[in-house]
Amino acid sequence: MNLLQLSWKNLINKPLTMLLSLLLFALGVGLISLVFILEKQLDQQFEKNMQGIDMVIGAKGSPLQLVLSSIFHLDAPTGNINIGEARAFLRPEHPLIKRAIPLAIGDSYSGYRIIGTTRAIIEHYEASPAEGKLWENPMEVTVGANVAERLGLRPGDQFRSTHGLDDNEDLVHEDAAAFLVAGILAPTGAVIDQLILTSPASVWEVHGHEEAGNTGEEAASGEEGHDHDAGETHDQEHSPALQRPLYEMTEQDITAILIQFKHRNARTLNMPRMINENTPLMAANPSYEISKLFEQLGRGERILRILGIVIVIVSSFSIFISLYNSLKDRRYELAIMRTLGASPWRLFFLILFEGVILAALGYLLGILLSHGGIEIGARIADDAYQYPFTGRTFLTEEVWLFVGALAIGVIAALIPAFEARNTDIHRTLAEG
Repeated sequence: MNLLQLSWKNLINKPLTMLLSLLLFALGVGLISLVFILEKQLDQQFEKNMQGIDMVIGAKGSPLQLVLSSIFHLDAPTGNINIGEARAFLRPEHPLIKRAIPLAIGDSYSGYRIIGTTRAIIEHYEASPAEGKLWENPMEVTVGANVAERLGLRPGDQFRSTHGLDDNEDLVHEDAAAFLVAGILAPTGAVIDQLILTSPASVWEVHGHEEAGNTGEEAASGEEGHDHDAGETHDQEHSPALQRPLYEMTEQDITAILIQFKHRNARTLNMPRMINENTPLMAANPSYEISKLFEQLGRGERILRILGIVIVIVSSFSIFISLYNSLKDRRYELAIMRTLGASPWRLFFLILFEGVILAALGYLLGILLSHGGIEIGARIADDAYQYPFTGRTFLTEEVWLFVGALAIGVIAALIPAFEARNTDIHRTLAEG
């Protein structure tokens, strides 16, 4: 029987003691791993969805709420803004703005948000149809990949929207026309996968804005009116309705505008402050607001990580005490092994391997707990916020966590291992 097998036999000889040390170690490792995974996936989600968006314009209120509701679609909007008041930021001739993406938010279907927007959002997230096509007419929608998968939507399907952002059957727009699914987007990994996209005209039409239907095609496919790429002009060959771009519909309301600047300079840096001070609109800097949010979240993450480290340290003492107490009961056994030819170093590694086995098993159990917990929590988060998280991913940090776990197991077993190595054969046998 080799040393590892013998060490394992010694550990399971006292299963309750082993289980206590194992669970305590696993709890600490699992907590640290959980923080690593959540931090990594949150960073990836926020970075991917915020990339390229330099400013958000919306109604007065909380800047963070405006950013969360408009970019990440995680909160209720701060209100609506009149296109007439925001007209300057929607015009393609604006000297500082490369792209402006209008958003009309307010309705949903089965908990997924219906967003009235332009095809500029498709270009921004580099999306493309996997089935069907992009919306062209009012009351046509193009559905994000995750929405289509979860709800089983296919091109040609129809549905009626619900007023508000909650899944409430009592608020279904029964008196309005049904939406027609024109296409399904290919997965992008961005927030657009969780959205149902249509024209602002569709949103206005559902809410009884008859005038929207008369000018709706521009809003349905009027990305030409909102993509401010340098040197771009209005392309009006698709429909006569494009002769009236969105920024001229001053009687209508939208919820927010996502802005991408042509260049970053002193003028663009001061633009949010100028808007906030001189207009009835509110402008928010997404990077600044999210950095403040992460600062708050970071405090909680640090507390959880410190708690995990403390638990691991306490568990290392538990391993040490367990092995040391076990050593007292096994001194006679170890002395017999010496008389049968076992070297002092063989006894040393026998005890050392017990600490390593406990640490390795605790690590594996902790990783199982953290990844399993993420998978369970991901289903809850997906149902509540339609944001995907997964426990089926492994990080480089977890490799180093494994190395650290083994090191702690070795350190916890060192003193008992040296005690075993220095066993006095004659005295121990004499004492019986």
